[in-house]
Amino acid sequence: MDVSCSHFSSNTSLGNSKNWKYVGQSVRAAPMRVLTIGKRRSKGVQILVDEYKEKIGHYCRFEDVLIKSNPKNASSDATAQVEAEDVVVMQHVRSDDWVVVLDERGADIGSEQLAGLLVEAGKTGSSSIAFCIGGPYGHGPRLRKRADVIIRLSSMVLNHQIALVVLLEQLYRAWTIIRGQKYHH
Repeated sequence: MDVSCSHFSSNTSLGNSKNWKYVGQSVRAAPMRVLTIGKRRSKGVQILVDEYKEKIGHYCRFEDVLIKSNPKNASSDATAQVEAEDVVVMQHVRSDDWVVVLDERGADIGSEQLAGLLVEAGKTGSSSIAFCIGGPYGHGPRLRKRADVIIRLSSMVLNHQIALVVLLEQLYRAWTIIRGQKYHH
């Protein structure tokens, strides 16, 4: 498991995306799934999610899975809640998925590095890339152990709905970088 993302050095100057190393190359568009632990989404967030699902769908198959937070109603016991959520998330992770866990303690990567991560994940032969957004107390030990990489969207803790929107925008941006399109400058 590459937790550090050391091969996606944040100090590397990738320059203009038109000169980026993957532009013009054949890239396997591995299907992507986002597994989010949370409650029902607000209407505004769902509008943005639907918009980005459509945009990302032009590049690869995309699935959005919302997993109910606190499935066993663990009340105020955070440890029990994380354990219950860990069990449910692991039921959604397939044995041949390439798993990306989002965590505020994960590796700090930029947009170009996320694009590189998608390209490299496509080369692994995995059936799909699964991005996992945790509940209010984070991810459980089984998912962390199963992760192929752990990254962060920010050093700040983000609400799962905000994290989802940021992730989807960055996945769309990553695909435009890979394809050498004008969205990213």
